[in-house]
Amino acid sequence: MSGSPGDALEGLPFARSAAVARFEDLMFGSIRLEELAEQARGETRKNFGRTMRLFAPLYLSNECVNTCKYCGFSKDNPIRRVTLKPEEVEVEAKHLAGVGFRNLLLVSGEHPKEVPVSYLAETVRRCVGLFPSVAIEVAPLEVEEYREVVAAGAEGLVLYQESYDRAAYAEMHVSGPKRNFDERLGGPERGYEAGFRRIGLGVLVGLADWRRELVALAGHVSHMMKVSWRSQITLALPRLRPAAGGFQPRVAMSDRDFVRAICAFRVAFPQAGIVLSTREPAKLRDGLMELGVTMMSAGSETEPGGYTGVGKARLHRTVRGREVALEASEWEGAEATEQFEVSDERSAEELSRALRGRGLDPVWKDWDRALAG
Repeated sequence: MSGSPGDALEGLPFARSAAVARFEDLMFGSIRLEELAEQARGETRKNFGRTMRLFAPLYLSNECVNTCKYCGFSKDNPIRRVTLKPEEVEVEAKHLAGVGFRNLLLVSGEHPKEVPVSYLAETVRRCVGLFPSVAIEVAPLEVEEYREVVAAGAEGLVLYQESYDRAAYAEMHVSGPKRNFDERLGGPERGYEAGFRRIGLGVLVGLADWRRELVALAGHVSHMMKVSWRSQITLALPRLRPAAGGFQPRVAMSDRDFVRAICAFRVAFPQAGIVLSTREPAKLRDGLMELGVTMMSAGSETEPGGYTGVGKARLHRTVRGREVALEASEWEGAEATEQFEVSDERSAEELSRALRGRGLDPVWKDWDRALAG
């Protein structure tokens, strides 16, 4: 993707809408950040009240068949790996339910043998009795495969495009099925056809020119709101953090630009959910609580078994995709390798106190399957 942000939608199946033009004007125009922040605060209160939806990620597996330069789970990284058994996923889920979470996001590396659709459906079934809202963030699937997961009880799908820049995408995704840009791009619409109630889009800030990436994300959000209007659309723009393999973000986005982007998305897309993960530091997350963000994770662990330690006995290492047993000296204190470093390490209760201190209500549950009738 080269050129100005204004032509970021070239080569993408998204029409340039009034909402996209509005986003560009707010993001790159002359409006002062302070004024934009006030507008964002007002739109957030009008559409979402003084609430913040809390969720927790639960990592199922860090096995992966893709080689991606920026990801800690990349096949070529010689990391400690494990795939949790369904009963171990249930142990992790019960722990998170005991902490208070009622919204769960099941996350996995992309490995069709270790994490087949049948496994995903089974882990969802084990979690839906504990969590009214269960979402998945896994490899893109076909419509019938998504339907199997929806039938098991999942109501949310999260599928970030990672980068909308085709050249950068090809460079970052060296090998594996994830190299297929268009297959991934069509995943959210296939998920909508399969029946997901909530669909999350996103871009990883740091892989290409973030200005153009955000315009492309705006185009995708606008498109999905038109063609998938029965589902709630959420968006996220996580900034890349260090990960196994030594990758460093190629493009930096300042805190001020990040805040402006959150506010611009809120005003341009007043009914979209905006997600903020623990990649960002606590001070910045606190400042964004009232400016557009509607969903936050807390107390996150980004490795399988990170909450309770289940699965540790089966840890192994991979070297160029081949499984290698750990040396005896490696077992003491060993854990599965995390996908990325968490910046905000506060627990769910600590985050709840911070929210209440700003006059916001932490929302643990905002939907029940009974409502779907």
